[in-house]
This record gives sequence, C-alpha cells and structure tokens, in this order.
Amino acid sequence: MLIRKPRFTRVREQGEATGRTPRRRWRIAAVVAVAMGLTATSVVLGAGGGTDTETRARPALAADVPVERLAAGTLTQSIESLQKHLRAQPEDATGWATLGAAYVEQARTSGDPTRYPQAEKAFARSLKLKSAADNDTALAGRAALAAARHDFGTALAEADRALRVNPYSERALSSRVDALVELGRYAEAREAVELADQRRPGIPVFTRFAYVLELTGDPKGAREVLLRAQNSAFGNADVAYVATALGQLAWSQGQYDRALGHYAAALRAEPKNLAALEGRGRTYAAQGKTGRALADLEEVVQRYPLPGQLAALGEQLEAGGDRDRAEENYELVSMWTKLARANGVATDLESALIEADHGDRAEALKSARAEWSRRESVHTADALAWALHANGKDEEALTYAKKATAKSPGYRNASFFFHRGMIERALGDDKAAHRDLTAALDLNPGFSPTGAREATTALAALSGARGES
Repeated sequence: MLIRKPRFTRVREQGEATGRTPRRRWRIAAVVAVAMGLTATSVVLGAGGGTDTETRARPALAADVPVERLAAGTLTQSIESLQKHLRAQPEDATGWATLGAAYVEQARTSGDPTRYPQAEKAFARSLKLKSAADNDTALAGRAALAAARHDFGTALAEADRALRVNPYSERALSSRVDALVELGRYAEAREAVELADQRRPGIPVFTRFAYVLELTGDPKGAREVLLRAQNSAFGNADVAYVATALGQLAWSQGQYDRALGHYAAALRAEPKNLAALEGRGRTYAAQGKTGRALADLEEVVQRYPLPGQLAALGEQLEAGGDRDRAEENYELVSMWTKLARANGVATDLESALIEADHGDRAEALKSARAEWSRRESVHTADALAWALHANGKDEEALTYAKKATAKSPGYRNASFFFHRGMIERALGDDKAAHRDLTAALDLNPGFSPTGAREATTALAALSGARGES
C-alpha cells in the first residue's frame, strides 16, 4: 500500500534541514500581519464614522438587497449608512435585520469572524422590536448567518420559518437552496430552486439554479441559465457577479480562453473584483502563464489572505520551484484555521483538503469526519476520501471517493477524479487509476498546478507499467 506524504510535509522537512532564515521568518510574519490587518481594518471600517457629507453620499441598503453581490467598498459604505440611521432610528426592526445581513456578508468577504456575533445581535434586536411572526427579514438573515457558520440544518429551518411569513423572500428562498445543496440533498435542492425561480426570478436565483444543474451533471444547462442571468444584469456589480460565475464554470470544464473572456468582462465592470481576479489567476496558471498567474494570485492574497487563496498561490509557487514561499502560504493556512476556531467559526472543507495536502494529516481527517457527520455532500465525500488517503486508509477512502464521483448526482470535478485515481493507484488497481486520472486531465488539465503535474506523472508511470507487462 502506498502511503502518500503530504506535499507540505516534504517541504517542511527540507526547510528543517537547512534552517529557517531571518528573511523567511520576516516574510511569514508579514503575511500574518496582512491577514490580521485585514480583520482589524474590516472592524474599523464597519464601526461608523466619517463626516456627515460623506455619509449622506453613501447608498442605503434596501431591506432585501442581495448583499452578496455588493462590492466590498459599497458594502462598507452601506453598513456605515445603516449604523448612522439606526443611531437616529433605533426602533427600526427592518434596519437592524438588514444590518445583520450586511455583517454576515462582510464576514464572508473579509474573513473577519467577529462580524458573526454582531450579526446575531442585530437579528436579535430586530426580532425584539418585531416578532418572528411578522419579521421574515430577520429570519431570512438568521438563515444566511447559520449557513455562513456552516450550520446548514439551522439554515434550512430558519429559511423555512421565513418563508412561512413571506413565501416570496428572495434571501430565504436563496438560503434554502444553499442549505439543501450543502446538506447533499440535491433532488430537494432542485425542487427548491425551481420554486424560487417561479417566485423570485433574478440573478441570485439564476446563479443558484446554474450551480444545482452543474452539481447534477448538466454544465451545459448551467451555462444556459447563467447566460440568461447575464441578459438581466445591468449594474456593474451584477455584471461582474454573473461574468465571474460564467468564468468559473468555463474553467472547471477546461475552457480557458472562454473563461478569460468572462473574467475580462467581470473586471471591466469592476476592476477590483477579487473573485474575477482570482479566477483569472487560476486560468493563467492552467495555461502555464506563470508570471501572470502569480501577479494575480499575489494581489488576491494581499487583499484577501484566506485559506483557499493562500493555497492557490502556494501551489503555484511550489509548481514553479519556490518551495520556501509556498511553505509560508501553507503555514498561514494552518494559522488562519486556528484563529477561526478560536473565534468559534467552523473550518470548512477547503481547509481540510489543504491540511491533507500541505499540513496536519491527522487534523485533516478529524475535520473531514466531523463534516461528514453533519452533511453528506459530494464535497464532504471527496474531502473525507482525500484525508483518509493522506493517512494511509485507502480502502475506506475509496468508498467515499466513489460517492463523490457517483453517477447520482453526477457532478464531474477534475479534483475528485484525481483524488479517486490516486487512491486506486495506492490500492494497486492500475486500470481504474488510469481511467480516473485520465478523466481528471481530460476534463480540466490545469485543475491544480501541483495536482495536475502529479496526475500526469502518475499516468506516465501507469502507462510505462502497462508497456512492460
């Protein structure tokens, strides 16, 4: 049985052999400072302040506005406006609920977990002023808060409560779809998004509809729905949001030129859109344009140093041979995870996968098992399979890898096929390994700078073994 050593472990062992230089220690400290500075800045920016003239010029946030599509600056400005309004009108229940929703989104986009307790307090204040029987805005906000904390059972319950009050609440309809997707209840998610499309057709629902279609094996249908959403996008934020979703879908299918076109459209609409910038960087990496990829991913990490982005940059650096800087990014992922847990935020599946590849294998397995106990989705199945593989438990790992790549719901993800293929190879099933590693590279040959290289190397070895037999 092949027991795979995580890439981060190999890098760390080499670093220990040579010793860590003062320059390396300084760079790690600098990256940590960026991360902590972002958190501190988000708290300050959301605390109100500014001159009366500045505040009057800032847009208010409507009660049911899709805050997830606001640019970071607009969101901060809207929070400041709401805070000023609530100082003058503290009995405005809808205002408190809307502020809570904005805090949830700010926490998601900035990585600042202190916003979640603030959101909770804002929703509680709203419900104290206006009972749950007539306050769908606060209930829908609490559903979004629960989802952000990865408590999807509660998110579903709160969304259902909100919809009993207002069956047309866009936020509640959207949160209900999100919860069902993350719980792995895909047939119910399809029914929920179809209902949402009947009641509140629009960009938030269209983008969720597309994701459900992609998860259930229909990327062509997903693209058609996103193009429908694009036709109804008029503001810059909406244009960027939908174009980025189209870019992400195209990238996942290995359609890199198409993906770059969509990311270019997103960045024309919002030049500082981080999701589009990250997507463009990942696409450049897939095309082998290392310099452009690093420029984009480094800018993203400077502004948004969270686990997924740090790992993407780390893997690009590692693929280019800069293992010292790659290690710094992987170490910061572990540091960030500890900070999140200290603030009561559950670490997500992405963190478990990163730990399996680059950090603490035992911790990765513990996190992945905990996630599977809460929700049995294709993503949790894949994460658990990979964490088991990293710990040498390949027979058990294959069970979950098969769940992740099963015909039902039919989601096709290159990383999932790569993980399954590597597990099969470790078990000595060369034929199955060759099939699934080939599927990964056929679907998205640049799915990961390091993973794609590892898949290519493994395939070459498997083909060589076939030739010798």
